[in-house]
Amino acid sequence: MVDLDVPTYNHGGGTIDYSGSNKIPAGAFSYKGPCPPSGSHDYRFTVTALNADGSMILGKGEETQAFPPK
Repeated sequence: MVDLDVPTYNHGGGTIDYSGSNKIPAGAFSYKGPCPPSGSHDYRFTVTALNADGSMILGKGEETQAFPPK
């Protein structure tokens, strides 16, 4: 997740190995949710699926949303 209004702020992230489950284990990655100091900020969320050795992108999704909603 990137705050497009303050792109230097680190909201966390990480890498999660696929285990065949449709759930992400607790503690698998760090995350600081959107909490702008004032007003509304635009956030871009990106998820990238890689093959087992990380050499090929299998799929990618991106969405940009305002928080709080405008």
